[in-house]
Amino acid sequence: MPVPLIQQIRVGAYVLSKRIRRTKRYPLVLMLEPLFRCNLACPGCGKIDYPSTILDQRLSLEDCLAAVDECGAPVVSIPGGEPLIHPEMKDIVAGIVARKKFVYLCTNALLLSKKLEQYTPSPYLTFSIHLDGLEEEHDKAVDQKGTFKRAVAAIKEAQARGFRVNVNSTLFDGHAPEDVAEFFDFVTHDLKIDAITVSPGYSYERAPDQEHFLNRSKTKALFREIFRLGERKKWRFSQSSLFLNFLAGNETYECTPWGNPTRNIFGWQKPCYLLGEGYTATFKELMEDTEWDKYGTGKYEKCADCMVHCGYEATAVEDTLSNPLKALWVNLRGVKTTGPLAPEIDLENARPAEYIFESHVETMLEEIEGGDNTPSPDGAKKRSAPASHAA
Repeated sequence: MPVPLIQQIRVGAYVLSKRIRRTKRYPLVLMLEPLFRCNLACPGCGKIDYPSTILDQRLSLEDCLAAVDECGAPVVSIPGGEPLIHPEMKDIVAGIVARKKFVYLCTNALLLSKKLEQYTPSPYLTFSIHLDGLEEEHDKAVDQKGTFKRAVAAIKEAQARGFRVNVNSTLFDGHAPEDVAEFFDFVTHDLKIDAITVSPGYSYERAPDQEHFLNRSKTKALFREIFRLGERKKWRFSQSSLFLNFLAGNETYECTPWGNPTRNIFGWQKPCYLLGEGYTATFKELMEDTEWDKYGTGKYEKCADCMVHCGYEATAVEDTLSNPLKALWVNLRGVKTTGPLAPEIDLENARPAEYIFESHVETMLEEIEGGDNTPSPDGAKKRSAPASHAA
């Protein structure tokens, strides 16, 4: 089953309770990003372009669990950086599982075999392994040979020990749909992973490779062809059928960035995991002080081509509850791969992009230099909750 039944029930009950209370904005998945340091340097990544002083910072166990409690989302995704570098990660995961939250620990798997003994299989824990294709394509995407074989070996070892294992895949311009379909066949039928999480890459402004990000029209064409090739292949996705339908251009959705709020070493990130346009000290401030209407496709230039799951999956979940028969129809019949596309959002009135990365970096460096910067025994620095600072 792509998503465990217990997760479906608990998340469904959570969302239903919010709808009954007529809560307009609420978190669905907490993006808990305890560090930016990584043991890879992927050309399409915009998360590791920081001075070493900042890459050495990390959230403490206490910070992480406080964020989980403060946010209250039923699902916690732990991206990075590479989370397995964090020396307290096993305790962070154990603390979240003890709270009966569903944890998706995202990793490139290079350290997974070495770290597996620190974790206990649980319906609340899923290892989400970064794989961007078969061997040649994946090793090219992460700019390091041998990573695919190591990741596959780690997946098999984790499965043998009883862990749930997903793969998460980011697609870029130049991915051939036939290659993606072959990869989905491999992970579904050969590796027998529990589910696939797939998304087009977001055009991070500071990613080294700026030439291979998909625009919206290319995204829709690519996914239509992938899903056409996948008809009756029984690929298992961790995402809702309506989000997949959206990727193929069959839904006109606006993003709901509050659905996947982000807590990292800077604080609570405005407005979403993909954009750092300001930070707050508390989750309450994030929800109440962020000018949500300033962001999204058609509203902000940086959001023009975004169709990423952390912005749109929560929208699809809301649509699923509002239109269950439509969602059931797509689930039973599959994603539509022919016919007219849903209307596109007008981009003409989007406000110009603001480039404020450097100001956040300077603020952080000033805070580090003015505070206790004593390394912990592992060489990294624990980062307490920062003061609120706006864009």
